[in-house]
Amino acid sequence: MNLQTLPGLYISHGSPMLALNPEQVGPALERLGENLPKPKAIIVMSAHWESNALEVSTSIRPETWHDFRGFPEELYQMRYPAPGQPELAEQILKRFADANLTAYANNSRPRDHGVWMPLLHMYPEADIPVVEISLPISMTADDIFKIGRTLSVLREQQILLIGSGSITHNLRELNRHGGESAVPEWASTFRNYVVQKLSHRDFDAVLDWKNIPYVERNHPTLEHFAPLFFSMGTGERFSLVHSSFTMGSLGMDIYRFD
Repeated sequence: MNLQTLPGLYISHGSPMLALNPEQVGPALERLGENLPKPKAIIVMSAHWESNALEVSTSIRPETWHDFRGFPEELYQMRYPAPGQPELAEQILKRFADANLTAYANNSRPRDHGVWMPLLHMYPEADIPVVEISLPISMTADDIFKIGRTLSVLREQQILLIGSGSITHNLRELNRHGGESAVPEWASTFRNYVVQKLSHRDFDAVLDWKNIPYVERNHPTLEHFAPLFFSMGTGERFSLVHSSFTMGSLGMDIYRFD
């Protein structure tokens, strides 16, 4: 069997409106899906599945969850019916156990928009099995990095690993009134610092997130940044796939790890 090693990705999924208004990042996701070898399966850690303990979705066919309010009705009609893959979920659970990472099966979790929204652009046919893993709020950055490192070997089985969040995510600071808006210095400085450190393979500086400039203003809560720690664990070589901002300060970067 000729399997091609896939990268790990960090995808900024932005607002749910990305599904209807792709802006710059939608075409970037489409190109990524076209240019990568087609995955045999996809594993996603999403900012929108925070949990006390590490969990893995074992559902055969998870429901598409519209886990947001106040958006156009058209958005709530969208479905992403990609199947789950319980066999892969069991393999993930075994790898976690072998790495002394306590994890639990969850067969009822619906698929949140941090999973289906970027995949809608990358793989619109929804014909690739998807397994979601949770973001444990009790874990440190190093622990989440270890989760990515533990699953990194699956890349050799043509499985795509994705951390889904947003490189900057302060909803109170967004310009929601449309039109072009200047990127504030606190957002660009934060984003540029992270990219510089990753480019120089200084992963420790990013894992030491409390000392990143303007971290609290960019991430009043950490759940959209933490999936990056997972993605960093999947590969040692960083490359920048896409960079843009929307609504002023919402960073829409995509990173690749090989």
